[in-house]
Amino acid sequence: MNHLRETLEARQVAIYFATILAAVAASFALPTTGLASAIDPALAFMLFVTFLQVPLADLWRALLQVRFLATLAGANFVAIPVLVFGLLQFLPADPMLRLGVLMVLLAPCIDYVVTFAQIGRADARLLLASTPALLVLQMLLLPVYLGLLLGEDAARLVQVGPFLHAFVLLIAIPLALAAVVQFGATRSAVAERVRKSLGVMPVPATALVLFLVFAAVVPQLGLAVDGALRVVPIYVA
Repeated sequence: MNHLRETLEARQVAIYFATILAAVAASFALPTTGLASAIDPALAFMLFVTFLQVPLADLWRALLQVRFLATLAGANFVAIPVLVFGLLQFLPADPMLRLGVLMVLLAPCIDYVVTFAQIGRADARLLLASTPALLVLQMLLLPVYLGLLLGEDAARLVQVGPFLHAFVLLIAIPLALAAVVQFGATRSAVAERVRKSLGVMPVPATALVLFLVFAAVVPQLGLAVDGALRVVPIYVA
């Protein structure tokens, strides 16, 4: 099992690239598959198997890393907004296009970061411990940033509901399930075998999410290909 996991992790870049190509091909062959509804459950499973690889019993110690948390907050909520303000000057004047770009850059998906940190052998515990605080700060500060950059009308478009939904479905529930499995693994040989079996799943689960996202989104790009191409340089920068 460990050999399989190591093989998957060593070849993960090739796996993800092949997955994206397959998803693009599938999107042209079956443009109305309705795969978008499967993205959130797949994300939840990806986070669950990722959290299983993190010793959750030691998670509270990560909260004591004040310097790391302060650096993370400074980068996310000070440095990045300043950078985004500079990039905003090069965006098309279309307000909806600007709104979409700002929401992506100012409130990126934290769950992906935890998964890729774990796969890349970074300290995922620190990121995992900081996730609730980052989500709360995103909810509080995103309307402020949008108001400053686009005006009060744009700020009022931000709703708390999607943030809470993402936190419960993609963080709280997978984290709780991972804690249950880890606790059971210390007391049951069956639970320990389940935990070890799921240990090979982070790369396949991430590949599944990539497939679903690309297969669901690519057919929609035809409706907004001009706008998408106009913002590509901003994301590359």
